Amino acid sequence: MTDEYYMTLALKEARRAFDEDEVPVGALVVLNEKIISRGYNMVERLQDPTAHAEMIALTSAFNSLGSKYLPEATLYVTVEPCFMCAGALYWSKVGKVVYGAEDEKNGYRKTAGTNWAFHPKTELVRGVMKEECAALMKEFFRRKR
Repeated sequence: MTDEYYMTLALKEARRAFDEDEVPVGALVVLNEKIISRGYNMVERLQDPTAHAEMIALTSAFNSLGSKYLPEATLYVTVEPCFMCAGALYWSKVGKVVYGAEDEKNGYRKTAGTNWAFHPKTELVRGVMKEECAALMKEFFRRKR
């Protein structure tokens, strides 16, 4: 399976958020080519500013595996993680993070700058299907205006 394959599935999760009038971000945790968990933004539904797609997917993965660490897993997320989610990814020791669109306003790099925000052993892949991921975000905010 390719990063594009899993990002396509993360985009399905983002569309669920979009349909529920949530900021359209979707995430998956994959281990040994098997999807362990899925998540999409539920901030409005849960009235919880920490209910980001990554946090939902990570919590589900921890519960599913009975572990707080994911060194062999990959997190796919449609938009660059925020600083809070990067911190959660750091502490989970996730092996690989793959994201689509960059988030100049709220992405981890705005706060971390050039500093590495993830666990030292985490591999980072940026820009997978970035146009498709960005288009969904742009459409969401265009409709809000």
